[in-house]
Amino acid sequence: PETLPRLLSVSMMKFAWDNYKSFAWGKNELRPLTRNGHIGNMFGGLRGASIVDSLDTLYIMGLMDEYNDAKEWVETSLDLNSNGEASLFEVNIRYVGGLLSAYYLTGEEMFKRKVMVLGEKLLPAFNTPTGIPRGVINLGSGTSWSWGWASAGSSILAEFGTLHLEFVHLSELSNNGIYTEKVMNIRKLLNKIEKPHGLYPNFLSPVSGNWVQHHVSIGGLGDSFYEYLIKSYLMSDKTDEEAKKMYYSALEAIEANLVQKSPGGLTYMAEWRGGILDHKMGHLACFSGGMVVIGADDGAPEKRQHYLDLAAEITHTCHESYTTKLGPEAFRFDGGAEATATRLSDRYYILRPEVIESYMYMWRLTHDPKYREWGWEAVEALEQHCRVEAGFSGIRDVYAQTVSHDNMQQSFFLSETLKYLYLLFSDDDLLPLEDWVFNTEAHPLPVVRKNWRVRENH
Repeated sequence: PETLPRLLSVSMMKFAWDNYKSFAWGKNELRPLTRNGHIGNMFGGLRGASIVDSLDTLYIMGLMDEYNDAKEWVETSLDLNSNGEASLFEVNIRYVGGLLSAYYLTGEEMFKRKVMVLGEKLLPAFNTPTGIPRGVINLGSGTSWSWGWASAGSSILAEFGTLHLEFVHLSELSNNGIYTEKVMNIRKLLNKIEKPHGLYPNFLSPVSGNWVQHHVSIGGLGDSFYEYLIKSYLMSDKTDEEAKKMYYSALEAIEANLVQKSPGGLTYMAEWRGGILDHKMGHLACFSGGMVVIGADDGAPEKRQHYLDLAAEITHTCHESYTTKLGPEAFRFDGGAEATATRLSDRYYILRPEVIESYMYMWRLTHDPKYREWGWEAVEALEQHCRVEAGFSGIRDVYAQTVSHDNMQQSFFLSETLKYLYLLFSDDDLLPLEDWVFNTEAHPLPVVRKNWRVRENH
């Protein structure tokens, strides 16, 4: 494999980590321009998001001194008795996912103990008339409520639909079926209710169990729900037939209603607002090339090539949005422009991983060298535009001649962007896709095999 890009992704990780450690240790994220820490309000009173998100990346990359510092912080300083308002979704994908992965990769019991305590604190969010959890939970009191901005007190598809992988593992580790039961209950309800054109809208009432409006998106608010359907099937060692069926039906509805070809021949996924198409695609939706390719082998055999082509086309479109070597938050296909952010408010890049994630899956499943070339372009662009003196920062306008930084080194940059780059340039037998499934924060979780109990003791 490509030694130089792999080494460079390790040195980028070390640089990002060392600066976090110097200036923001124990805080959630590093602000690299002002050289201080950011706490934010997504994780309630939890701290150290960048530490928990980085454990597996440091370990996989062999940065053992750094990993040991991180492990020691989790052991001595990760305080789970917090009292703030936390996003159920963010705590699940970053903290629960990060601790589970760290446990499965290293066998350190401490990670297992911590994640069991945290998992239990998330359960009260499911105390609703439908069992659809609310989006915000106070980890201390167990009270939960919906986001103030979500229409009519609704829960968000991508949030309650992105718990499955982690909760199945919480049940596996605790020998307590309650976690699996909670996520299966969500699935049961989604199976039962009427779906407009077979599509899943982004907002659902946790009280009535009805859709709140008919917005559909494969980008933000929808995205990882679909990813977790195919990944639930793969993680179950291909036994979870229901997840498989839901995934392929959803994909069919997406192809019938959302997948579009631009005049210039680019395939993209539009957003749907109650039957009206909005010809825009978010950076977040760029994970879908990777999603379609990992499911290509398990659909109808005669559709295998179709899915490989679709995955390649979407990934190509997302690469096209990276004209300046980094892509905007959202890009449009109307008014003559193609794959460009026409609105100033869509032009920022916050170190997001989705495009690189699709390159990694496309490389693993096709070995077309262009995916590694594209990954190398992204490495160079990150180095050129996002590296500042004390870490990496997002940028405000990917098209501006003069780069303006946003002063934030997101925890997912260490968890996802740099890990996917490293894997793109590593051999396929590092975290092979037949044994591991990555959660939506790129935390690897093992496939649950029938003889699982024996395997678990390494």
